[in-house]
Order: sequence, then C-alpha cells, then structure tokens
Amino acid sequence: MARVANVLDWRTAYLGASFDASTTNFTYSIPAPASLAKSTEPVELTLSFLSPITPTSTLRQSIPASYLTVHVKGSFNVNLYVDLNGQWVSGNRGSRIVWELAEWELGNSNKGLKTWKIRRETELLLSEERDQAEWGTLHFTAPSDVRHEAGTSGLIRSRFARTATLQNEIDDDFRGIMDEEPIFAFAKSFHLNSSTSSTPATDSVMFSFALIQNPVTQFASARGLTFMRPLWASWFSSVEALLDFHYLDYNTAAKLAGNYSAQLAIDAHRSGSDEYVDIVALTARQVMGATVFSGTPDDPILFMKEISSNGNFQTIDVIFPSFPFFLYTNPRWLAYLLEPLIEHMLSGQYPNKYAMHDLGYHFPNATGHADGRDEYMPVEECGNILIMGLALVNSLIYDTGAAAGSVWSSQGSSNFDPNPATSAFSLGKIETRDEVYGLDDSWGGSTKGLKQAQKWVTKSYRLWKQWTSYLIEFSLRPHFQLSTDDFAGPLQLQTNLALKGILGIKAMSKISETIDNKEDAKFYKNISDTYISKWEEYGISRDGTHAKLAYDWYGSWTTLYNLYADTLLCFHLEGTASSFQIHDNHQKPLAPSDSGRDHSPEKTGFVPQNIYKIQSSWYDAVRQTYGLPLDSRHLYTKSDWEFFAAAVTSKPVRSGILQSVAKWVNETSTDRPFTDLYETEGTGGWPGAHFMARPVTGGHFAFLTLEKACGGKAMDGLPFSDEDEKDKEVLELEKKLREIESMEL
Repeated sequence: MARVANVLDWRTAYLGASFDASTTNFTYSIPAPASLAKSTEPVELTLSFLSPITPTSTLRQSIPASYLTVHVKGSFNVNLYVDLNGQWVSGNRGSRIVWELAEWELGNSNKGLKTWKIRRETELLLSEERDQAEWGTLHFTAPSDVRHEAGTSGLIRSRFARTATLQNEIDDDFRGIMDEEPIFAFAKSFHLNSSTSSTPATDSVMFSFALIQNPVTQFASARGLTFMRPLWASWFSSVEALLDFHYLDYNTAAKLAGNYSAQLAIDAHRSGSDEYVDIVALTARQVMGATVFSGTPDDPILFMKEISSNGNFQTIDVIFPSFPFFLYTNPRWLAYLLEPLIEHMLSGQYPNKYAMHDLGYHFPNATGHADGRDEYMPVEECGNILIMGLALVNSLIYDTGAAAGSVWSSQGSSNFDPNPATSAFSLGKIETRDEVYGLDDSWGGSTKGLKQAQKWVTKSYRLWKQWTSYLIEFSLRPHFQLSTDDFAGPLQLQTNLALKGILGIKAMSKISETIDNKEDAKFYKNISDTYISKWEEYGISRDGTHAKLAYDWYGSWTTLYNLYADTLLCFHLEGTASSFQIHDNHQKPLAPSDSGRDHSPEKTGFVPQNIYKIQSSWYDAVRQTYGLPLDSRHLYTKSDWEFFAAAVTSKPVRSGILQSVAKWVNETSTDRPFTDLYETEGTGGWPGAHFMARPVTGGHFAFLTLEKACGGKAMDGLPFSDEDEKDKEVLELEKKLREIESMEL
C-alpha cells in the first residue's frame, strides 16, 4: 500500500513484472497529487523479491530467508505500508498465535533492526496442515528507522490510509489468525521532494523474511531416530546472528545469485529459446523451495519434500526427475539428497533388497519403513538411484573447469580429506575468495574428483551391488508394478521401466570401474549388453517405428524418457573417439584380456542408435497442442519427462516440443505454482490430480545438463545428421525453391 500527499491514491498503475532465477520485480506508477504541477512525473515504485540461489555458497543456500527491497524514484513524497498476518505460521486459520517485536543494533554499523516474531501459541512440532509447517517462528525484519504496529487488520490499514503513519504500538491480545485478524506492519516515509534539484530522487528500504525451525526434521539415521538441526546452526550461534548476517549480506547474496541467473539465461538461450530461459528461471526456485539443509559441515544433508502429491519424504523417484537441476547448479547438493537414503539403508533399518521408495510417509518425519511396506516401485527406485549414483561420480571427473558438468564446480580449493570417517562430500573449511566469505571448495576435478568418488562408492558398495542384483533378476521383464508415474496405475512388462533397470545395471559396471573392480565391471557390462539386445526385441513395435508401452501391448506407444540416461551417462559414446572414461595416472580404462578377445569392430553406443531416431520421429508425429503425451492411454503429460525425452531428439523435434510447452505455460487454465502434470489438449488443465509446486520440475533442466555432460561431448554423440538438424521450415522452403526452379526449366 502506498500513500501520497495525505491521500491514498488508487490510481496507481501496474507497469509489469520481470524475473530471473532468484529475483521477481513488480513495478508500479504512482501519479502525482492534484496539488502539484501537472508536469510532475509519477513516482515509480518497484517491489523486488530476492530468494538467492547461490551455487558457490552452500552456507548462504542453507539460510531459510528471503529479501524484499522497495525502490522508489520520483520528485514527491510517498509513504509505504507493508504487513503480513499469521497465515505464514499455520495452515489452520483457527490457530492461536503469539507475537513480539525485538530490536537490536546491527553489528558495528550504528544502525539497528526491528523484527516481528510470530509463531503458533502451541507449536505442533514436526507437523503439517495443508502442506504447511505448524512449528517454527517467522521473523519479519526491517531497519530500525521504520515505524511499526501490530493490531487488527481493518483498523490499522484504514488508519494508515488516512494518516500515512503507524503508531509504534503493539496489540498484546493474542488470538486466532482470523479472529479480528492480527497483522504485523511496517511503514516507511520516502522524502523525495526537493526544492533544490529538478532531478528525480531515489530511495529504498529492505525487509527480510525468515522462518526459523529447530529441529527441521526427524530422521531415522544410523544412530537411531534423531531430531535434525538446520545446517545454518553450524555457523551461527544464535538466530539474531543469523539475521544480522543475512541482512548485511544482501549485496553479496544478490551478486552471487545474479551470477547464477545470468549464466543460466545465457546457457538456456543457447540451448533452447527465450521461452526456455523463462521456464528454467521459474523452475529453479520451485525446486529449492522443496528442500531444507540439515546435518553438519562434516556431514551435510539436504532433505526434500514431495509437495502436493502426497507429502512423501525423500522420495527417490521425485529426486530423480529433479536431478538435472542439481547436476547443472551444484552436484554436491544431489549428493546431500542421496546421503540420508544411503545411510538409512546401510544401517539395516530397511528390510527389502531393493531400494526404498521414500524415507517416510510424510515430511518432515523421515521415520523409515521398518516393515518394508513403502510404495512398491522396486525396479523404478533401483534404476533411479544407480543412474543418479553414476551421474554423481561422472560429475566429479573432469580435468579442466570447461569440462565440468557445472560451471561453478571448479571454483575453490582442491584439497581432499582422506579420513574414511568423514563424508566424501564434506564442506570442509568454508572459504573466503575475492573478499567474499562463506564459499564452498571445489567439487571434484583432477585427482581430487576420483578420490572423492572412490571414497563415496567404497563406503556403500555393497548397497549398489544389492540393488543391481535385484535389477538383474527382475528388470528385463518387470512384473506387475508401478513406475514413477503411479497415477497411471501398475502395469507389467513396461518397456520404459525395463530400460531404466537395464541402464541401472550398465551404470553399475561403471560404478565398479570407479574403485577398479574389474571383475564386477565386466560382469555387469556383459549382463547389460545381453539385456539391451533382448529389450529391443521385446519393446519395439513390429513395424520398427516406436517403443511400445508394454512388451505385450501391441498398438500402444510410450514416451521413452529413460533413454535420456543413456546419453547423460555417456553410454552412447562408447566405441567412439569421445568415449568417457574414469581414470587417472593410477587407473586406466578397462579393456578385456587378450585371451578370448573378440576382435570384431566394437559396437557404437549402448542403446542402439536407431532407437533415438525412431523415437524422435514418433514424438513429432504424436505431439499435441500443448506438448508430448506421456503414452497412448491418455492425452495428459508430465513436463519433466517431456524435457527428458526432447533432450535426446533431433533439433527440430526438440524445438517443437519446447514451443508446445511454452505455449502451455502461456495459455494453461491451471492457476497455481508450476504443475508438472497437465492435459496436452483442451485448456491445458489438470487431468484430475492437482500436482503443483513439486520439485520434479527440475527435469526442465535436462537440456542444460546434457549439453555439459561427458566433458561437453554428450550432444555430439546423438545420431542425427546435419540434414536431420535443419529446421523444418528451411527444408520446406528448399523444397519449394527446387519446385520453382524445375518449373522455370
């Protein structure tokens, strides 16, 4: 709310919004009051919301706080009002809340802060209602020179509209959230009018919002059920110290976040289009919004919630579609996502031989499934975690920064901690570079990367073998079970699911190479080679034009999004000069022994190249108005899988799918945070289930991640000729030109 010259001006005009991966700006024009000359230009007011994504600073990323900066520019005075209510701390409008105002000096700056602290009167520890936490304290912070007031919403807002000020008073009648709705307000006066200058004046004020919870979750760790502290608590001795750092760190956080957003925009535009830039920018904060950092710097953990669909905790098949975002942004965060799953299963608390579906039925309680009765997706989850495991190993192996999978991986020191008792991915000593405190060391690279990978794999190797053994027995012909697309129901002999399992076995051969276990590597390679040949026989239609939904479902088709892993893990480069190898001076690429060696030419790639070609053509034929349907049963789709599938098609097909998704983003009837499940026809609405704000949209980064995979060579290995890569419009124009030339002759 803005008030001008003692009159609340409702003529304020909205000028539009702009956004990137961390910032959203809303700009308004406030006309001059009638008492001023008609030539006086309106005041321009911008609300700038910053939720920083800082891939070089896990410390900053762990802080559960955001900024709101209000910028004004003009030549007459404006009074700003901002408030919030108790709905930030409970999903139940009937909950009783309590509040207070705290004030303190801000470091050595001779300035101060004032903070509204709001929480439930009776907190429900580690509980949620309507997907919202019922414990924790909201801190709404402003500089000490603003005015404040707490009280009934209707009274405070109407009085500010009349008087342009707040009373610096606090209503201490604690009550329910909507019981004479208590609100917590700040007001700031901007004195822009100047008799000595005709140049418009500028000013700003910054607020911050932080939801402080301790503990953040409970986790059935190796030592038993544990209340987990937030990671930020390892660096800050108190909440006040955290808020001080966060408030004073604005310029640095904005710079680091701006670097990420700018690089993301460059890469996304190169990879797709202006529309793709917008899609990944919208996606990034949605992914991070589903996570919370915990553990310690020696053993960091990142927890993830399956928002809106059912609230499962650390779901493997939710992490899997999101993992392209993490590989692009900061692969160490993917490692921190996998660590609690590996720790829990290594501790023997999960009884099944396959990988678990999730760590708990509902976030924030990672209490495990000691009875083994989690959602039954055995082939799905084993394949997922093996694929992600090798992707993580590969992200560590690069010689130069230009060959790293993430632009930011090579920044920082290359020190390695050989202590087997510590995490392979500990944050170690927080670094200061270019006078910026709180930065991570490098992620992998050179000999450090191989040592990190070996340390990580060795610790949990028996689990990787256990999951692979399950896939050897059950992945080639999967029995009646769910895939990650559980809303579609269970099905036997799923072609796409079988491919994921076989790729998981293949991944294990490379994971074995990491620790120089040649015998296991050869064993898993031979099995996966045999299986992929049988899979092609079982899963491709009789006319050879597309993959079937299930081996025994003739006339069906499926989006073969798991093919993405074949390229991401560099399997498609095998037998070429670009083949990706894990080795250093002490470990060389594997080669079969001379005895019994087959001297015939080596096969190129793992999944036959014709599979890429037929699927690319098929997707182009079945694409609908708003995208590529998931399979032949329905017209709905999953946006994450669309990007997985499109990433390994020809350029024209990839561009067409991207354009369809962009059209859906602009026209869809869905009105909530980014959904990943929608109809490809009609209004582009929900097909029944209302998925929203889910981290699986990290799959939208599939193009970006693939272009940096395999030392930057992954895209070069796709089997599409120059003719295939030409834009369809160009081909059509060339055809018409030839027709015209023939007519003239």
